[in-house]
Amino acid sequence: MNTFPKETYIERRNRLKQKMGSGILLFLGNEESSSNFKDNWYPFRQDSSFLYFFGLDMPGLAAIIDIDQGQEIIFGDNLTTVEVIWQGAHPPLSELAESVGIKTTHPKNELPKFLEKAGNQQIHFLPPYRPENSQKLAEWLHLSIQEIPSRVSVPLIKAVVALRSIKSEEEIREINKAVNISVSMHKKAMHEAKPGMKEYQLLGLVIGEALAQGGHLSFAPIITINGQILHNHNYSNTLTPGKMVLGDFGAESAMRYAGDITRTFPVGPEFSPVQKEIYQIVFHAYQTAVAALKPGIRFKDVHLLACKKLAEGLKDLGLMKGNLDDAVSQGAHALFFQCGLGHMMGLDVHDMEDLGEEYVGYTEELKKSKEFGLRSLRLGKELEAGYVITIEPGIYFIPQLIDQWQAENLHSEFINYDKLAEYRNFGGIRVEDGYLITESGSKILGDPLEIEISDVERIRGK
Repeated sequence: MNTFPKETYIERRNRLKQKMGSGILLFLGNEESSSNFKDNWYPFRQDSSFLYFFGLDMPGLAAIIDIDQGQEIIFGDNLTTVEVIWQGAHPPLSELAESVGIKTTHPKNELPKFLEKAGNQQIHFLPPYRPENSQKLAEWLHLSIQEIPSRVSVPLIKAVVALRSIKSEEEIREINKAVNISVSMHKKAMHEAKPGMKEYQLLGLVIGEALAQGGHLSFAPIITINGQILHNHNYSNTLTPGKMVLGDFGAESAMRYAGDITRTFPVGPEFSPVQKEIYQIVFHAYQTAVAALKPGIRFKDVHLLACKKLAEGLKDLGLMKGNLDDAVSQGAHALFFQCGLGHMMGLDVHDMEDLGEEYVGYTEELKKSKEFGLRSLRLGKELEAGYVITIEPGIYFIPQLIDQWQAENLHSEFINYDKLAEYRNFGGIRVEDGYLITESGSKILGDPLEIEISDVERIRGK
């Protein structure tokens, strides 16, 4: 089992205890989850906060940090003889727990009894996203399922977010591993894609590349010639000349840290002149955003800066018009860029998203916008050294959205709908990389992957 040195986990738990001060902190690991019958399981994925504080990547565990009594306990069971027959022998739980600095283990059926004895101690837990964990909490704490969301611990959420947001050197090394596997996946797609192939053939190649390097997928890959569909998981289309492939995918390292990269490349050896124009606008927005990254700047402002750069390029093509500051402030650019510029990345590809965007990406002073486009921005708050984020601008021509806005004559002072008709079937372009926020700026993660038009075409022309 891959873990950091036990001192890493001891230090993390100690810092968490200092932030919380008192109470019982309850962490639920994940269980195996069946796909179509009991013993046919989906690939197991441990809860990321459990991994962060307890490091054990195996099902059926829970843990307690009792700050007041000075106890740290992992609850779980050793394998039975029957389980060993099917799964092979594992070290006993006590040995595994010792490897992450936990000296006490108990069978998992003793956890409800432990919680019953808590008395007036406050029990803190994070928002459950698995139904079985909601059911456990309801049973153990004598609550209804409907009560669980209102009983999650906001202080614990904030403490976990504060700790997990700042990546250590150990974590950066793992993220770099994940990013480098992701780079290899993308190179495989860019080298092997050919006219006449199906999208699912490319999917098989990139998944195989991740597994061959000891990684996992960090999320369901997007590999599509319909790049205007933001989260497209249909892989049935045929790669045809004149089209582009948008690939948004990445790997997890063996220790579950994520990579996330997007590239758009032509099915043939070269982009068309029109594709080059749109690609260059997106790339300039990417460069502008990257140049702005530094501690203290609000990511929302970086997002708006990239939006302005996209609008400038679109105005040069005659697709937008008027005062661009007004256009961006009123959201006219969102016809072309409907999503956020990026997100935090770590043990989750959208790091800590299960804990709530209002805590991970925003603050009491900076609330998340409800406006179209901005409401999809997962991260808005000031950046800090140690954050790992993605930068992923794009331009998307979505026929249904164009039709709706034009029918409503929406933002007609900023959008040239007559000219836009020429781009109706263009598709979409996105590029994306991960960046570490440093003390003075930012640093790209992993080995750089070709992104400029000439370099992408060089690969495609081979």
